[in-house]
Amino acid sequence: MASVTQHPLRILCIHGYRQDGRSFREKTGALRKLLKKQVELVYMTAPHHVTQVCSAGGGSESGASEDQDSRGWWFSDPQARSFSAQQKCPESLGLDDSVAAVRAAAEELGPFDGVLGFSQGAALVAMLCALQEQHPRDPQLGFRFAILVAGFRSACEEHRGFYGTPLSIPSLHVFGLDDRVISDAMSRELLPAFLDPEVMTHPGGHFVPAASAHRQTYKDFLSRFQ
Repeated sequence: MASVTQHPLRILCIHGYRQDGRSFREKTGALRKLLKKQVELVYMTAPHHVTQVCSAGGGSESGASEDQDSRGWWFSDPQARSFSAQQKCPESLGLDDSVAAVRAAAEELGPFDGVLGFSQGAALVAMLCALQEQHPRDPQLGFRFAILVAGFRSACEEHRGFYGTPLSIPSLHVFGLDDRVISDAMSRELLPAFLDPEVMTHPGGHFVPAASAHRQTYKDFLSRFQ
């Protein structure tokens, strides 16, 4: 009997604060190599330019070079147009534009099987999953699974509606036990937003882990959707 060819899963990748699609692609080269037979990673860039350099507590996620196009998905301080994952705020700036950008990318570059986000991008992924379940017939948001690396729950008051009923979408949550930007405690605070979250930890810091030790966890999770 002839074997059935499995097509790679297509995953939309959403970068962190002060990154862009190109820099995130560069920083996840090891992940692409690790999973090259299983997935195709497609990268997009956030719509908002970031001009202010943040402190470490503000989620300086990129190790940004001077020539990098620093972008963000929303600002926790609308007046300063800056972002900190720890900043409690009544309202944010820019989230609606970012959701619209994801919809446009899904329509232009999709369809996608899943979505992967890093840091602020992972926080956005959780919001996208909530929108998807709140509006199940949305043609652009049709992700079958989500991978959230160094994710966190937004501290902005106007985002509370994203964290009501636990989300049923299958999710893999990845975070570093030595992450000094988004602590593992912050990532764990996001877990109750999902009905049955799968967790993979690593001993390192603020990055997407892709060592051989992590291959089986990624593969086992992704094989559920092939």
